[in-house]
Amino acid sequence: MTAANDEAKSTVALLVTCLVDLFRPNIGFATVKLMQQAGFTVDVPTAQTCCGQPAYNSGDQASAQAVAKQVIETFAHYDYVVAPSGSCIGMVKVHYPELFAGDAEWRGKADDLAGKCYELTTFLSSVCKLEVTASFSRSVTYHDSCSGLRELGIKSQPRALLEQVKGLTLKEMEDSEVCCGFGGTFCVKYPGISERMVSDKVGNVKKTHAEVILGGDLGCLLNIAGRNKREGASAEVFHVAEVLAGMADIPGIGEKST
Repeated sequence: MTAANDEAKSTVALLVTCLVDLFRPNIGFATVKLMQQAGFTVDVPTAQTCCGQPAYNSGDQASAQAVAKQVIETFAHYDYVVAPSGSCIGMVKVHYPELFAGDAEWRGKADDLAGKCYELTTFLSSVCKLEVTASFSRSVTYHDSCSGLRELGIKSQPRALLEQVKGLTLKEMEDSEVCCGFGGTFCVKYPGISERMVSDKVGNVKKTHAEVILGGDLGCLLNIAGRNKREGASAEVFHVAEVLAGMADIPGIGEKST
């Protein structure tokens, strides 16, 4: 019996994330499918909001705290909280406790939520021990997002899951751990630097001759997909959840549906 079956009666709440909700709902559907395959009941609370990261990164602590309180109260009673984003989960796990360092009551609540929050590939590999059944007969390369890698230690988890996908060939790119230049508000504040960084990333992808670019954060993937298209590169861009769930059958990120 797998860990997923042992936890079959647990309820997982999906923290959808703003970008997934607004720009790529298919990632959310893929995330739900994967958690259900692992034997969990999935709930998507409608009261959820942005995690507050834009306000936090801009130095607006009061607004970030107000948003964090809403998120904490919304997800407090769930067994697990999962998001297809290292960036958003990094905000909740790492920065929520910091936001309330001087408030014992809310610091305790923030710590409780942080303890049951997981980025998707970590949840699937560490908690669920999911056996992936998807097929994807294409070559892929993987971009390691900054927040997931540096705040949450996400590196081997998505790769271990991708190894189970039938037909998939992983081609590692040079400097896969280097930032793509998105960085939330960084790309707005420093567009010239951001453009150079993402161009370097696209160049490294081209060297692998991979057909598909994968990653675990939609912000990074939107940034890469945009530059990829401007440079006329042929690689498609998908979130890792879409491939693991067998749902990469729609136009890639940054491509228009026909």
